[in-house]
Amino acid sequence: MLLAPHPDLRISHHVVGRERAPLVVIDNLLADPERMLHKAASRGFEKMPTLFPGIRAPAPPSYQRFLQAMLTPLLREAFALEPAEFVFPMCHFSLVTQPPENLHFLQRVPHIDSVSARGLATVHYLFRESWGGTDFYRHRRSGFEYVDEGRHAAYFDCLAQEAREEQGAPAGYIDGDTPLFERIAGVEGVFNRLVVYRRNSLHSGRIGDRALTSDPLRGRLSINSFIDLAP
Repeated sequence: MLLAPHPDLRISHHVVGRERAPLVVIDNLLADPERMLHKAASRGFEKMPTLFPGIRAPAPPSYQRFLQAMLTPLLREAFALEPAEFVFPMCHFSLVTQPPENLHFLQRVPHIDSVSARGLATVHYLFRESWGGTDFYRHRRSGFEYVDEGRHAAYFDCLAQEAREEQGAPAGYIDGDTPLFERIAGVEGVFNRLVVYRRNSLHSGRIGDRALTSDPLRGRLSINSFIDLAP
């Protein structure tokens, strides 16, 4: 599957919160996003043994190659990373399908994908309806906006205590400030938009309380990728 960038591709650079985590937003990513949408519709989606509240299916290998070509020139300026071979622990079509009332504590609060500052995450929105975007958060008690190796133990010990108290994570998907977390930035989910951020930033999808569907052509479809840079 050959993928090409859109002729009107637009890149914007941002920083998030007090700790100024980098964030890149790329609008009009693919020249023909409809091909990717219909590729998703042909896939067999499955529930995977992760905290992701939905179902996933592998994205084409050509998409990984496309991301590497697109993002490598941005690594140094945006993320202070030297270019290297991309390793993809995950690159999947993703559909959020889990009803809000069935979420457990860790699915109702922001999360990180890795403690490594060399790891990146991307979300490529492939829906046109108002299915929400991606938000970034600060943990109120610790003040952390990212969790690296040095913060990991203290943060998760604190979060475990808050989970036992069960008083600061309202039912349903998080959507803005709560007693435990403060929303510090957000990106709207726009069709054919890609967001790129460090995997150790505290973040969450903005899902809302709409009825969710497992139909890739009508639901909250995205391509979610984790990227590690080879040593």
